[in-house]
Amino acid sequence: MAGNMRAIWKMEQKEGLLVGEAEIPKIKDDEVLIKVKATSICGTDRHIYKWDGWAQKRIGSRVPYIFGHEVSGEIVEMGKAVKGLEMGDHVSAETHISCGYCYQCKTGQEHICKNVKILGVDTNGTFAEYFALPYRNAWKNDKNIPHWVATAQEPLGNAVHTVFAGEVAGKTVFISGLGPIGVCAVALCKAAGADKVIASGTNEFRQKFAKDFGADILLNPKEQNVRKEVMDATNGEGVDVFLEMAGAPQSLNDGLAVTKAGGRVSILGVFPKPFEVDVSTDIVFRGITLHGINGRRMFDTWYKSASFLRSGAVKLEKLVTHRFKLDEIEKGFEALERKEAMKIVLEP
Repeated sequence: MAGNMRAIWKMEQKEGLLVGEAEIPKIKDDEVLIKVKATSICGTDRHIYKWDGWAQKRIGSRVPYIFGHEVSGEIVEMGKAVKGLEMGDHVSAETHISCGYCYQCKTGQEHICKNVKILGVDTNGTFAEYFALPYRNAWKNDKNIPHWVATAQEPLGNAVHTVFAGEVAGKTVFISGLGPIGVCAVALCKAAGADKVIASGTNEFRQKFAKDFGADILLNPKEQNVRKEVMDATNGEGVDVFLEMAGAPQSLNDGLAVTKAGGRVSILGVFPKPFEVDVSTDIVFRGITLHGINGRRMFDTWYKSASFLRSGAVKLEKLVTHRFKLDEIEKGFEALERKEAMKIVLEP
């Protein structure tokens, strides 16, 4: 397919973006061309838009390029080596493009591939009318799921991976960070039989979503002493499981402090710069199990996410607070800056 398309460019190593045009990608034999029906804004995209410390270090001089990675669309062209897919299939994208030959890939850990490329970070992404994707990374969606809902499956997968890195049934769980992934985690913990879910976030608007998704106790670290409140809520025992999704130093240190000896900590949050943690006192001497969570397990997490979506345990459509045209993307970032949005969907 030849011609031009609308696309959102990260042009310079500074805050901002450009709404412009690009050539429709020419696919390789092992790729599919996907017509974007819906693409949503992720916290990673905000890092790139704001050009914060993480983006400067992770992306650096690899601009200009098209960013974005959460997506739902329709296959409109297929390379001759593509298998298991058909023209017109509705698909989302597993964003970790693995090499297939490194140690991690050969031992069932493709999501942490040594040579991984991330869609919309290392390659041109989904903030466009079309994008190219290796066919192995295309996840076939149920056509009954609207594109504007299906685009949020990728962050749901992050929540699934984080929550189920260990047991949650019958456990007390503390979740810090109430963006879309944190709120999904609340619903997943309740669906899995968690005894009590304590959710912490600084934004009242997002706290309401956590409550609607099943949180038993809501905390605001700007107004409350999180350590005292969590310990009081657990009769001085602390929580069995701590899920860090805020990417804030105080969040991690508070969470470690209230995790009971022998408990589990899973960290998904991306921290803008290094900071100090008392490893000996808070982790080693208390026998804490610590998990770093990167993306989704390929493709085990996707099967689990699809199951939770079908069952209604996680109602992704409730998280979509705004739907804009692709050209209106800056309105989406403005809503995020005003802290009055959850998941923002862009529709070309």
